[in-house]
Amino acid sequence: MTDTILANATLVLPDEVITGTLHLKDGLIAGIDLGTSVPKGAIDCNGDMILPGLIELHTDNLERHIEPRPKVHFPHAGAILAHDGELAATGITTVFDALRVGSVVSEGKANYGEYARLLADEIIALRDEGALRINHLLHLRAEVCSETLIEELGRFGPEDGIGIVSLMDHTPGQRQFRSLDQLRLYVRGKHGLSEEDFQLHITKLQALSDRFGIEHEAAAVAEARRYGAVLASHDDTTAGQVAVSHGHGATFAEFPTTVEAAQACRDSGIHVMMGAPNLIRGGSHSGNVAAKELAEMDLLDIVSSDYVPAALLNAALMLGDIWGDLARGVAAVTQAPAAATALHDRGSLGIGLRGDVIRVARLQKAAAVRGVWVAGHRVG
Repeated sequence: MTDTILANATLVLPDEVITGTLHLKDGLIAGIDLGTSVPKGAIDCNGDMILPGLIELHTDNLERHIEPRPKVHFPHAGAILAHDGELAATGITTVFDALRVGSVVSEGKANYGEYARLLADEIIALRDEGALRINHLLHLRAEVCSETLIEELGRFGPEDGIGIVSLMDHTPGQRQFRSLDQLRLYVRGKHGLSEEDFQLHITKLQALSDRFGIEHEAAAVAEARRYGAVLASHDDTTAGQVAVSHGHGATFAEFPTTVEAAQACRDSGIHVMMGAPNLIRGGSHSGNVAAKELAEMDLLDIVSSDYVPAALLNAALMLGDIWGDLARGVAAVTQAPAAATALHDRGSLGIGLRGDVIRVARLQKAAAVRGVWVAGHRVG
């Protein structure tokens, strides 16, 4: 493997920012030196930033490539490759591809079917073939308010290397969609439902929650342990819900919807993750707490790109500005997500860690990715 030397760069280390040189060798970070000199054969970064590769814990981006418009389906292999290439171009070098488990199949216009096992097999096959540019891991989104969760979870095992299981409860009238008006806008827009169909949809999901909710939540927690996966909560709204998540052993909380929930997570030792689009746009599209508010209250640990991959890097820079600490802002998309998911071999610029690094130029308040290396190989 050819050595790579990135010289005359702004190196964003875990606790400080320095000018220096980063040396990649045999897939790892082999050296870090101070100074502006450019050794023979090195890449002169001309002051550009060198960051650890970004780590994405929750993204809906793959689903967008598979179904770019409602009921328009694309072949999975091409969609996975396009998703992989897009993430690489935005500086993401490790992704936990979020796949829903738990479907509603019995009746109604807003049904959604099983897909996770098939798609996971296709991701794993492409990964094993060496066809993917970045490191793809699996995240199962366990939909508690569904009909088939237990059966779908049973199709996975420890051999699949599931990294995250998140507890998703989309029962209408609570968590993300406490406001039925917000839910109406989302569901009717996505599925083209009439008001009558929407009301039937609400009634059915509430009945599913009453019938299966407790059993499905317990099954998802048990299966996460069987897989050896990290457990995450989702859309916690109250301190009571956070207490339940803590009792289940949740490591991080995806998108808590209130300050109360975020503070309870902090008090319980649960990492708080918010969405980059929320931070950049200045608020939640669902009307919940703003990520910027949590950042300013020191209640934000991790950022996810959620549904806009390019938002992750820009969110890190924005956090650096909010906190007055670039290294801390970058850590929210690198070091912190790595720690939350026990990825101890990446997430920082440190000797002996994986050579997952990106070269970035800051353009006013945006950022341009000028180079991406995964395990020392240039992929973008």
